[in-house]
Amino acid sequence: MISFPKPDVEQFLRTFSIGDFALSPDEKQLVFSTNLSGKYNLWGMNLPNTFPYPLTFVDQSCQGLLYDKQSRFIIAGFDQDGNENTQFYGIPLQGGAMKEIVYHEDTRNFMPMLSEDSNKLYYTSSKENPSYLNAYCLDLESGRETKVLEGKDAATYLYGLSPDEETLLYYKHFANTYTLLYAKRGNENILLTPPTEKQHTVNDGVFVSDSMVFLLTDYDSDFTYLASYNLETDQFSKVKELENESFDGLKYSKEHQLLYVTSQKGVEDHLYEYNLQSTDWKKLSSPCSVIEKLEVAKSGTLYLLGRSATKPHNIYKRLGNEWISLTQYSVPGVDSNDLVEPDVITYPSFDGMEIEALFFRAKKENDNGEVIFWPHGGPQAAERKFFRASFQFFLNHGYSIFAPNFRGSSGYGLEFMKMVEGDWGYGPRLDNVAGLDWLIKQGYVQKGNILLMGGSYGGYMALLLHGRHADYFKAVVDIFGPSNLFSFINSVPEDWKPVMDQWVGNPEKDKEKLIEYSPITYLDYMTKPMLVIQGANDPRVVKDESDQIVQALKDKGRDVEYMLLEDEGHGFSKKENEIAVYQKILSFFNQFVRSKEKA
Repeated sequence: MISFPKPDVEQFLRTFSIGDFALSPDEKQLVFSTNLSGKYNLWGMNLPNTFPYPLTFVDQSCQGLLYDKQSRFIIAGFDQDGNENTQFYGIPLQGGAMKEIVYHEDTRNFMPMLSEDSNKLYYTSSKENPSYLNAYCLDLESGRETKVLEGKDAATYLYGLSPDEETLLYYKHFANTYTLLYAKRGNENILLTPPTEKQHTVNDGVFVSDSMVFLLTDYDSDFTYLASYNLETDQFSKVKELENESFDGLKYSKEHQLLYVTSQKGVEDHLYEYNLQSTDWKKLSSPCSVIEKLEVAKSGTLYLLGRSATKPHNIYKRLGNEWISLTQYSVPGVDSNDLVEPDVITYPSFDGMEIEALFFRAKKENDNGEVIFWPHGGPQAAERKFFRASFQFFLNHGYSIFAPNFRGSSGYGLEFMKMVEGDWGYGPRLDNVAGLDWLIKQGYVQKGNILLMGGSYGGYMALLLHGRHADYFKAVVDIFGPSNLFSFINSVPEDWKPVMDQWVGNPEKDKEKLIEYSPITYLDYMTKPMLVIQGANDPRVVKDESDQIVQALKDKGRDVEYMLLEDEGHGFSKKENEIAVYQKILSFFNQFVRSKEKA
C-alpha cells in the first residue's frame, strides 16, 4: 500500500480565492476575480459550461466589477500592488487589451455604477476632494465628465440611481457606526432616516421605483432592520426586523418584485426573501456560512459568492430550492474530513459582559498542545465561520486557534460595535485577557505558553497585549499592526482622517489616552521573541508603523525578525508571498513547541 506524506504548506495555501463576480444580462457569461494563476486576474466562464478561461493578465486584485447591461464590455477596477489607488478600465467580453476609462494618478476611486443604457459611468473619487470625496458622471461615448456630487462634512459616496436617473442615492460616512443615507433630487437633499441626534447607520439602499427606496438601518434600534422611505410623502417606515440579527445586504428583483436580504447573526449569515406585493417574508437556504456577495438576474435566478469555515470561496447558482456550485474550489490534496470546524463558545469578560469566540481545535492525531490566540482585525469587524487557508494550515500542523469577538466587533448590535471607539486599548484588551484566562481555566493552555498572532487591528492588539501582558505569551507575530496611534492617525488615507477623532481619538484632546493605548509605550515590557510582517505599499497601516517598532526593539537588543513584502499592501494578494509568510510564521512558531516532535 502506498503511503503519502502529510500535506505541505503549499497544499493549504494553494487554495484559491474569489474576490468579486459579475454576470451577463443573459446569464451566459460569468466573470470573476480570482487568484487561479497565483495572482489575481479576471477569469470568465461561458455558462452552462464552468471551465474558466483568463480575461486579464494584470496580476492585480479587482476592486469594482461591472458587466455592461447591453452586453458590450466589462468595467473593472485595479490598483497597483495593494496601494488602493484604484483606476477603472474597460475590458472586451472575451478578454484582451484593456482601455483606461478612469485614470487619475495617485487617486482613490470607488464604487463604479453604470446607467441603465450603460452609456454613462458614475463613480466616487478622491480627486479634487481627498478628504470628503466627490462623485462624477462620465459619458462613455463623448468622454465628457461632470461632477454630480460634492462631499462635505464627511466622506460622501454615490450609492445608487433612481430608474429615471433623476435622483441620486448617496451616503455620508461620519464613522463606522454613523452613516446617513440621502436622496439628491435636483438641488434638494433628503435625509432618508428621521432626524435625530443619536448616531445610527444605514448600510444599504435600493430604489424600487422613482419615489420609493428600501434601506437597511439601525435608526432607533440596536440591530439593523429593513425600512422604506417614500420620497413623495416623506414617509419613513419600519418594514421587518429580527431579534439580535443585523441585516447587511439588499438586492432587488424588479421583474419579480422581490427583495433579497442578507443578515449577520454573530458568526454566521442568513438569507431572506421579501415579496413587495404580498409582503410575505421567508427564509431561504444558504450554501455557505458567510455570504460575500449576492446578485439576482433578470430571470430571478440568484447567484451567490460565499465561504464557510471548511469551504473556500465559491460561486453558487440557485436552481429551485437547491444551490449548484459553479466553481469547485477546495483545499488541494486535502480531504474535507481533515479540516476543522470551530466550536462557538462564550465567556464572561472583566465586567461580566458575554464575549463570543470561535475555538478551532486541532484534531487529536495532529494536536501538538499549542494554542494560537488570534485577535481579529477591523476592529469593527468580526471573526466568523469563514474559510482561512492559514487557519486550516496551522490546525493541520497541530496548532489550535482561539479567536474572540471582543467588544467593538460587528454582528452584535450597534452599541456593542461602538464600544471600541475612542477605547482601542482598554475594554477590547481586557476582553482578550479574559479570553486568555478562560483558556487557562479550562485547561487548554498554561499561562506563559500561549502563541499570539494578529493582523491589522489584530496586529495592534498583539503588540499591546505583548507590551502589557507579556507573561501570558512565549512568542508574538504582528502582521501590519499600528504600533503608535499618533503616527497611525496622521498617516491613514485622507478620506479616513475625518473619522479618526471618534474612531481612535484626537491627538491633542486625547493625548494621554493615546499614549496609554499605543503599543510603543510599552517597549520595556516586550520581552518575548517577535516576528513582524509588513506590506511596503500598505496605505492603511503604513510601513513606518512596523519600521519604528522593529527598530525600537532592536535598539533594546530584543529578539525580533522583520519580513517586508515590497509588492503588497494591506494583505497578501500574491500566492508566493502568502506562502512565504505562513512558511515563515510556521517556522517561527515551531521553535516554541513544547513537545519533542515539531509540528
